[in-house]
Amino acid sequence: MTIRILIADDEPNQLELLSYNLSSADFEVLRASDGQQALEMVEEHRPDLAIIDWMMPHMSGIDLCRKLRSRNETKNMPIIILSARGEEGDRTLGLDIGADDYISKPFSPRELISRVRALLRRAHPALTDEVLEFHDLIFNQATMEVSRGGLQVSLGPK
Repeated sequence: MTIRILIADDEPNQLELLSYNLSSADFEVLRASDGQQALEMVEEHRPDLAIIDWMMPHMSGIDLCRKLRSRNETKNMPIIILSARGEEGDRTLGLDIGADDYISKPFSPRELISRVRALLRRAHPALTDEVLEFHDLIFNQATMEVSRGGLQVSLGPK
């Protein structure tokens, strides 16, 4: 299953850098250049995670985060704020209004990808750990199938 990530940043170079690195890590990337466009993309495409810049035109990343947290469809979507605003007060505000993580620019793309994967593991375990194995017993969470010794095991409804 493909994991879809929305990047919202008004700087074209940042969008390109983030898009390249996330695509290279096998994520599907959606790109928005302002807060309003990001909100529309969330409504249309339902990404699994959003990376949002704080300072964007038409709607700030903080306002976007608040809107996403106030809606039932998006209140549990993992959100990372990525911002040049790196003071403690900025970071705590971002986390207090609902962001799951806050990363200050400049940032390490490798660290960002690791943080994305960590958030996805907690928020959507079936997306990241589709197959559980114990000896010859295999449980595929995506298809809800169990096999043992290579043979499918039929399970009841409970």
